Amino acid sequence: MSHDVKAPELVCPAGNLPALKTAVDHGADAVYMGLKDMTNARNFAGLNFDLKAAQDGISYAHQRGRKVLMAINTYAQAGEVHKWYQAVDTAAGLGVDAVILADMGLLKYASERYPDLRLHLSVQGSATNYEAINLARELFNIQRVILPRVLTIDQVRQVIEHTDVQVEVFGFGSLCVMVEGRCILSSYATGESPNTVGACSPAKFVRWEQKPQTMNVRLNDILIDQFGKNEPAGYPTLCKGRFDVQGETYYALEEPTSLNVIELLPELVRIGVSAIKVEGRQRSPVYTAQVTQVLRQAIDAVVKNPDQFTVSPLWQQSLAKVSEGQQATLGAYSRPWK
Repeated sequence: MSHDVKAPELVCPAGNLPALKTAVDHGADAVYMGLKDMTNARNFAGLNFDLKAAQDGISYAHQRGRKVLMAINTYAQAGEVHKWYQAVDTAAGLGVDAVILADMGLLKYASERYPDLRLHLSVQGSATNYEAINLARELFNIQRVILPRVLTIDQVRQVIEHTDVQVEVFGFGSLCVMVEGRCILSSYATGESPNTVGACSPAKFVRWEQKPQTMNVRLNDILIDQFGKNEPAGYPTLCKGRFDVQGETYYALEEPTSLNVIELLPELVRIGVSAIKVEGRQRSPVYTAQVTQVLRQAIDAVVKNPDQFTVSPLWQQSLAKVSEGQQATLGAYSRPWK
């Protein structure tokens, strides 16, 4: 690899104003945020930004030379499209550096009404090939695409080689086996779509049942996990529950584990990835601080000396503390069976 390499932008989560400031202070090049409504896919109670907090956060980032991206990444609902249009209007008025959109109608609205507003195609747009990405560039002048977490390194490279659109990939955070935030499984169990309620296990449907020897967890009366007395119990989601399948109890759909591609950073840089994204707007500022700081150091190390890059054990120890289930995976980036 040539030593003349360009550092990918480090894009970190800002679930609230303290998290935004934490990400900026620990080395993020850009933060992504959302409004306090269903226009963003992390519409959790107690999270996100009202107008005042958004203004304060954008000012804080811009004063330090960092970018702010606004996620308006859910799909507009029938009869309420004006709420999504209003969110785009708000983002443009606030002076964000880019808007992250998935809905084709919103992309059309934003590109026509605000031709100078930079548009990124959300991971929820599920564009996994360069033809889809180039079409979005042609129709809406998107400048960046966030790729779903289902592609191998070679597939990411092929996309980059066939498009002028910047490519952003996930580097750390939760995985999803469904179509990026549009989980039919969760919708079936709860009757509410993760696209608009911000969570695939809305808290009002979660029930913890303390038994003499176990802790049972139900989602809308469906038993999705059972924890032993001293077993750590994370927040339950249907896809990461344990089920009895042909007499064996295990994670039938997906294990609770975090994507961690720190060891692949030199390869991601080499193939021309423009940005590395950290998942986790629903996580604490402590999570944001640890992951941002480690990835900042790692990316800087790759750029400084890519051929001699080694992963520091301290980096991995720090990330392990905030990994889901205290486990990590390379995810689809490494699929040896292919």
